[in-house]
Amino acid sequence: MTPEKYQPVDMSAVKTYSVHDRNNKVQVEKHFAAPPEAESSFAEFLAGLPNLLGAESLQRVVAAIVKAHRLQRPVVLAIGGHVIKCGLQPTLKKLIEEGIITAVAMNGSAAIHDFEVSLIGETSEDVGAVLHTGNFGFAEETGGGMNRALKVGMASGVGFGEAIGRCILESKHPFRDHSLLAACVENEIPVTTHVAIGADIIHQHPDFDGAVTGEMSARDFRLLTSVVADLNGGVWLNVGSAVIMPEVFLKALSIAQNLGHQVENFTTANFDMNQHYRPLQNVVKRPTSGSGKGYSIIGHHEINIPLLAAAVLEKLHEGA
Repeated sequence: MTPEKYQPVDMSAVKTYSVHDRNNKVQVEKHFAAPPEAESSFAEFLAGLPNLLGAESLQRVVAAIVKAHRLQRPVVLAIGGHVIKCGLQPTLKKLIEEGIITAVAMNGSAAIHDFEVSLIGETSEDVGAVLHTGNFGFAEETGGGMNRALKVGMASGVGFGEAIGRCILESKHPFRDHSLLAACVENEIPVTTHVAIGADIIHQHPDFDGAVTGEMSARDFRLLTSVVADLNGGVWLNVGSAVIMPEVFLKALSIAQNLGHQVENFTTANFDMNQHYRPLQNVVKRPTSGSGKGYSIIGHHEINIPLLAAAVLEKLHEGA
């Protein structure tokens, strides 16, 4: 039984208002997509996207990259290994060659996949099929080749990323044209690799030297911090790294600020298939809490990154 204290309310007293007097967040004229046409250009497709949510964020990131490029400010790409496994090197290489991406940072797995692609035109071992046989991760050409390249690079004074990129070029790997590391070295832009010791297959090999790997990654961290210190008016793109690169970025930014660099008015964007805690906090929110802007764009890399690249190139072509 309903207690006597509580009785159904009398709805006749509810006040209403006209829908025409209400403020609405979605409007046909401002936000709706244009209908697709069979023979429309990419520019028309881009202009026809809804001006809402992810599409709006994408357009704003594109605009930030275009502005940074025209003002000769940094556009830094930070990636995880899955980006390389998605076959995006040709797309990203184009942005490097056009002077749009000005620095590349990656975790250890991205460097490994890039090295293997350059060497044999293939990568991504079937882990489940070989893990219990004791064979996972022991490819000699990968582990031995990369660890030896790091030792050579250490002696020559470069960091992890450049050492592997140089090795790919100097060894004339058959598929070196598909290497992001090699493209960075060839175009003389900073390329850095940031590893967690024990997380990568090349740490399983007899040629692995923790002191060498640690020193080479430390050199790259210092180099990347210099890049971050110059990020005013630039763009930081985190693509497919849920932990390593967001953490590295936050620490590099902290050091830059500590050393007196006022790093502000920059844009960050996180591209990933799922929204993770660290990219959201360490890329999108915390670094831009003062004067910057951060965006999160969720979806498959193999779709969103070519779309981003094509949109940037289209916008730059329009203003040429």
